[in-house]
Amino acid sequence: MDVTAARVLLVDDDLELCRMLQEFLEAEPVQLDCVHDGGEAAERLARERFDVVLLDVMLPTLDGYAVLRALRAQALVTPVLMLSARGHEDDRIMGLEAGADDYLPKPFNPRELRARLFAMLRRGLRPAPGAPLPEPALSLDALRLLPGKAVAAIGGVTVALTAAEARILEALMRAPNRPVSRAQLTRWGLGRALLPADRSLDTHVSNLRRKLGLDGARAGAPVLRSARGVGYVLHAALPAHAAAEVPA
Repeated sequence: MDVTAARVLLVDDDLELCRMLQEFLEAEPVQLDCVHDGGEAAERLARERFDVVLLDVMLPTLDGYAVLRALRAQALVTPVLMLSARGHEDDRIMGLEAGADDYLPKPFNPRELRARLFAMLRRGLRPAPGAPLPEPALSLDALRLLPGKAVAAIGGVTVALTAAEARILEALMRAPNRPVSRAQLTRWGLGRALLPADRSLDTHVSNLRRKLGLDGARAGAPVLRSARGVGYVLHAALPAHAAAEVPA
C-alpha cells in the first residue's frame, strides 16, 4: 500500500476541529473522512477499511471506547489514535487497555497529530508487489509471533494483539534475556520518542502480560519482567536465526 492511498477516519463531534484538521492535512497524501457520531463510525468501520482511525472519546450514540471495542471485536488491527480532552492518566490507560495504539490529549498541536499519524501509516505499510516475503515467525518457548502482523500464539492458542503490542513484543523477542530500554520500545512500538511521564508503554506491556500469560504463571511461556532503570526484558531462549538486534 502506498501512503498516497492511505485512508484515515476521523471520528469527532467537534465540527470546528474536524474542519481545521481537514485544512491542515489537505496537502498531505491521505484521504481524511470525518464522521461525528459513534454509531455511524461503528457502522462504517464494519463495512469499510481504513489505514488509521483518529477517535474521540466523548461522542453521541456510542462513546469512543464502545467504537473501539466494536472494531477490535472484528479482529481488525487498524491502528487507532485516541483523541480526548480527558487527558488524565487513568483515561489514557483506559483507552490503551481498550485496544488503542496511542492516546493524544486535547488540546494538541496539529503538527504532533500529523507526526503520530504518519508514524502509524509508515508502520502499517504492506509490502509492495515484488517485495521480499515476510520474515518467518519468531518463536520463544511456547510463544510464537508473526512479524508485521498483530497475531501471536501461546501454547497453540491464537491471540489477537494491537499493532503496537505486536511491535513491542517483536522487539523483545528479538533481544531475548536482554533489557530493552523504554526509549527503544516506545520508538519501535509507537513510532515516536518517549515523552516525560508517558505511561503508554507500560500499559501495552501490561496488556501483553495479561493476554499471553507472560507474568510467570503460565507453564512454558516466557516471562516479561521490568528491568529497573532501563525498560523491560523477555526471559527465555530465542532461536539463533531470530536473535537480531532491536532496531534503533
